[in-house]
Amino acid sequence: MQSEQVMKGNRISGWMMFLLAAACGLIVANLYYAQTLVGPISVSTGISSTAAGFIVTLTQIGYVVGLLFIVPLIDIIENRRLTVVSLMVTVGALLAAAFAPNAPLFLTASLFIGIGSVVAQILVPYATYLASEEQRGRVVGNVMSGLLLGIMFARPVASLLTSIWGWQAVFVLSAIVVTLLTVLLSRILPERRPTPSVTYGKLIVSLGSLLKQTPALRRRALYQACLFGAFSLFWTVVPLRLANDFGMSQQGIALFALVGVGGAVAAPIAGRLADKGWSKWLTGLAMIIAVLSFLLIYLFQSHSTFALILLFLSAITLDMAVSGNLVLGQRVIYSLGREARGRLNGLFMSIFFVGGAIGSSLGGWSYAYGGWNFASIIGVVLPLLALLYFLTEKNKTEEIK
Repeated sequence: MQSEQVMKGNRISGWMMFLLAAACGLIVANLYYAQTLVGPISVSTGISSTAAGFIVTLTQIGYVVGLLFIVPLIDIIENRRLTVVSLMVTVGALLAAAFAPNAPLFLTASLFIGIGSVVAQILVPYATYLASEEQRGRVVGNVMSGLLLGIMFARPVASLLTSIWGWQAVFVLSAIVVTLLTVLLSRILPERRPTPSVTYGKLIVSLGSLLKQTPALRRRALYQACLFGAFSLFWTVVPLRLANDFGMSQQGIALFALVGVGGAVAAPIAGRLADKGWSKWLTGLAMIIAVLSFLLIYLFQSHSTFALILLFLSAITLDMAVSGNLVLGQRVIYSLGREARGRLNGLFMSIFFVGGAIGSSLGGWSYAYGGWNFASIIGVVLPLLALLYFLTEKNKTEEIK
């Protein structure tokens, strides 16, 4: 069978790596389209200004639900079929969001967009099953760079399309793209049939044991939760600062968001350096860069051109720190156990996406009550907490390979 040959070949082809990277980017982008559209969506659906930040938070909560209850299924269910069914859920939720007449329906659709978009985290470990051991860091880095490009392009693309056709067009066009992607993946992806050793109920119960028995997983997840929380906070409040303090339009915010795309370059670089044994050193560096990114924009808060330039630079360096550390963390997670890779990845991603959801909520709340000053202080604290925790790492029991 073709699927068996692909799995036994033990090296992933370049075209397959590209397909998986592109698919991850297109799918995960659905989590972030609304991030720069909070204003127009709130006006259309009647969501209050204080609850507007919850639009992104609810999508991320849905993603966490999918990570905990759907991603572990890759250890017991044929992966291609699971991918296709989840993408069909995503398409339905995107169309529901586009035509939602009120806030409750839109927020419900947002939750299911998050649940369905978890396919991105089915495809990442799927790629590692196709790769050899010496390829793993490079494969994770390349596929994750596609995912991160999706996250970073989502904001400018959404802003640009909204300025032309309105925010509903973003969700309709995404539904069309995901439909085409579903057909393509159903025809091209090789089957991967795991050999189930436990029932679904026991599989979910085992998540607690895995988390308890795997200190490297806990550490890596908490590191990334703090960094991703800062990342989510930044991209929740920076469109508001750009509009309020610098008078930027949706097109201007879209151009600003394009700057963050440069941060994705850190993902494949981090993967290659991790294969050479540099993971621990790079982890500390990522945290320091994230702290400095927020510290600079906290210290210089004027409405000057210089302050705007610092915002641009911080967007790039913060995205580099988060994307690089994510690849480092996933490389460690995927080396912990082949037979439990789906559950390990689900736990890792769900914990750090909880951090992202918290960061989004803190961003909206802090900006509403304390402005950019308060929001940027929280942005400094989150990666600083990760750095302090990193300094307690013990080489023998929690070694980062």
